[in-house]
Amino acid sequence: MSRIEACSEIHVLSPPLPAGLRRGSASRALSGAKSVRWKPGIAASCRHTEVFASGGEATGAAMALALARDALHVDAEDQRPWLWVQDKAALRLSGRPYRPGLPKHLRHRLIHVAATTPEDALFALEEGLRCRDLAFVIGEIAGNPRALDFTASRRLSLAAEKHGTALWLVRLDARSDLGSARMRWRAAAAASPPPRWNPLAPGQPTWRAELFRAHTFQPGHWTLRDDGNALVASPPTASGAPDHGDLVRGSGARSLAAG
Repeated sequence: MSRIEACSEIHVLSPPLPAGLRRGSASRALSGAKSVRWKPGIAASCRHTEVFASGGEATGAAMALALARDALHVDAEDQRPWLWVQDKAALRLSGRPYRPGLPKHLRHRLIHVAATTPEDALFALEEGLRCRDLAFVIGEIAGNPRALDFTASRRLSLAAEKHGTALWLVRLDARSDLGSARMRWRAAAAASPPPRWNPLAPGQPTWRAELFRAHTFQPGHWTLRDDGNALVASPPTASGAPDHGDLVRGSGARSLAAG
């Protein structure tokens, strides 16, 4: 019995895909120097990203998944499964992934691991990053556990770079301590643009996003919105709310997790 099986609860929400599925083309290389301003679609080769968010919202996981989808658009034919790992504290704060709220093309491909401790979650994440049959990995860890020190963060970065599997690690109610992630974000919920045809319908998922550390891009603030097909970025308004100049249709898949 493997360590993951012994100490964690694993949910495979779809049968394993047949062997030999197309791996997909290599990610597009980042262009430019340190002064380049980030925008959707140009960070596909960044293998280790952290998103800091409140544990009282589904903001962190939702934005991490939106960033992952943005990177996957480089290879839209990639149909490999993906891994979502939560430690016990993160599971208590944000709940299990809510399958009907996930993008349709990802629902049947999810493998969910509910780990008992941060140590078990980190082990599962590193093992997932070593698996080339995964499209990407999302992790959720609450607080600043001793196990997630710089050495553990570096191990995740090295595994992601070596095996080419990208990681978006959500840090719930955590301080931005020392870490090796190439991009680090702070995320918070923002007001959704009003739907064009039905003002009472749910709006599109929208976040206030701060990129406060990046090896390739300059820091900055954006309002990010998932319109169902792509990640859209716009400058934040003075109040921090998104610019409602372009009214767009609402999205039914607003939440990515349920308590």
